[in-house]
Amino acid sequence: MSKTPRDPRKILVTSALPYANGSIHLGHLLEYIQTDIWVRFQKSRGHECYYVCADDAHGTAIMLRAEQEGISPEALIERVSREHQEDFARFQVGFDNYHSTHSQENRLHSERIYTRLRDAGHIATREIEQMYDPVKGLFLADRFIKGTCPRCGADDQYGDNCEVCSATYTPAELIDPVSAISGATPEVRSSVHYFFKLQDFERFLKGWLVGGHVQEQIANKLQEWFEIGLNEWDISRDAPYFGFEIPDAPGKYFYVWLDAPIGYLASFQNLCDREGLDFDAYWNPDSEAEVYHFIGKDIVYFHALFWPAMLKGANLRTPSGVFCHGFVTVNGAKMSKSRGTFIKASTYAQHLNPEYLRYYFAAKLTAGVDDLDLNLEDFAYRVNADLVGKVVNIASRCAGFVKKFGDAKLSEHCAEPALVARFIAAGDAIAEDYESREFARAMRRIMELADAANTYIADAEPWVLAKQEGREQEVLEICSVGINLFRQLMVYLAPVVPKMAAEAQAFLKLDSLDWHSRHELLIGHEIDKFKPLMTRVERERIDAMIEASKEDLVEEKKLKETPKGPLADSPVAPQIAFDDFAKIDLRIVRIAKAEYVEGADKLLKLTLDLGSETRTVFSGIRSAYAPEALEGMLTVMVANLAPRKMRFGVSEGMVLAAGDEDSIYLLEPHSGAKPGQRVT
Repeated sequence: MSKTPRDPRKILVTSALPYANGSIHLGHLLEYIQTDIWVRFQKSRGHECYYVCADDAHGTAIMLRAEQEGISPEALIERVSREHQEDFARFQVGFDNYHSTHSQENRLHSERIYTRLRDAGHIATREIEQMYDPVKGLFLADRFIKGTCPRCGADDQYGDNCEVCSATYTPAELIDPVSAISGATPEVRSSVHYFFKLQDFERFLKGWLVGGHVQEQIANKLQEWFEIGLNEWDISRDAPYFGFEIPDAPGKYFYVWLDAPIGYLASFQNLCDREGLDFDAYWNPDSEAEVYHFIGKDIVYFHALFWPAMLKGANLRTPSGVFCHGFVTVNGAKMSKSRGTFIKASTYAQHLNPEYLRYYFAAKLTAGVDDLDLNLEDFAYRVNADLVGKVVNIASRCAGFVKKFGDAKLSEHCAEPALVARFIAAGDAIAEDYESREFARAMRRIMELADAANTYIADAEPWVLAKQEGREQEVLEICSVGINLFRQLMVYLAPVVPKMAAEAQAFLKLDSLDWHSRHELLIGHEIDKFKPLMTRVERERIDAMIEASKEDLVEEKKLKETPKGPLADSPVAPQIAFDDFAKIDLRIVRIAKAEYVEGADKLLKLTLDLGSETRTVFSGIRSAYAPEALEGMLTVMVANLAPRKMRFGVSEGMVLAAGDEDSIYLLEPHSGAKPGQRVT
């Protein structure tokens, strides 16, 4: 149950740190808009709530991009930070502080946490073997190694997984491996690495996860880690590396995922130093303050296992809650550059009002982790019907009559106290919805009130009464009620559409639209001249945005020296005889279960129902699909492919997929197909 303004809370809120190597797009914005709405609601309720974030500025990718552009990593991350902050400002994301992980505060906090873990015995060292680029003079992550798949012979495959046949392997198993950075043949070299002993915190993490700190679905999913057994986590990288050097370990650097979440502390420290706040009051183990992280479900392992364990081991408080959300799809499919639905924040803002998107996301967001689909037809309809047709319509209908018959002052008494009281009382349930992140339910409640307000005005017909002599006061009273109802709605919508709310506040000549202000009736109150608060979404502007996004892709291609992805321009394979093809047994299957594969960046584990039996198949489609979106889906598999042993288990077949420059997409048969049917 949400607390009242008489019981103020101290709350620190963060969103995941955007990587300083690319633009903000609509998929990113879901998280920051969700977080910002929740923070604005908390502030409206009178709580002391701070929202901090930062750019994630370390790692090999940033070092290499800066080198490619002929600038320093510091210059690159400074430029990207400016771009990110401009995008966030366009969408009214109101950080109290935006910082960088490449900061003195983050260096100090990273070293403090690491040395506490080391001194407590939670750090181990051992020698490991890795691929090394002798030309660039650096160790290579799997994604920086390419070669020929040892299973199917496909060229230009990455060092951990084949995107053609889905085989998994180690980089050493690739045929003719090369460095994707220099083209040199990598060498196997050994190096001492530093490891965080995650297994030391197994008992603590099991208790923490069932303590209500994450959604139940996430807690259940994370149990798989305990079933497999927690392993040590490699937290070091060798020079050259853009990041912080590990204390007392020359040439060894903190892995980017070690210091990235510590960036939350660093950004808050920067705010505390600037504003004179008490950092320890939020981060001491006995702190009564609340700390919440909003993140995507793809990085839950780092935030709900590694991060709380690190904090516990360093004698700092652990998060009050880690709130996970799903991914954004557009028109029912993964965002696609070629279709123009991979939309940058800046491109969207050039064509459409950012508050359209804030409202649409709010109208579909729940406390769960399901993916959110931005259906562009529904987007236009919902914004036009709700914000323009319902909410703004109330003020536009009533303001003119108040000016005409009341000299811009509302009636001296309320003609419908019961109706206004109903709107005020509804704020308690709406507040509960905001508090529990059930934004979609809150929007439904608000629009039900808007419907009631419009029904009241429509039934009263002030425009008809205005033509009748002697009914002026009655018209003023009706429209004064309408303005009061509009004010209630804007209090409730202010966390979602803050710019529109600020303009409504100016129209209403109010000092505040905070949550408690709704209890005060506007009696004899002067209002300003009404100006349109929001215009309709035009389909032409949506189409222009999509075309502009396609143009963004063209410009990106011009900047790249090589085509993207092994499937983008693949030549047709050599011909085979019909008899060879006839040996392939293609069957319709239903995906009964889909799961992430620990330690694999591209694989999903699929349990396939053939009607008479089930099969397990590992498929490299993780970039295109969330597991829960696949369950129940029909697809096609090669049923008579010999089982093959992989690092993660035995794969008993292969599902069929098509590839383009964006991703890989499973083939889907007609909805009338049944598991087990043969494809001919």
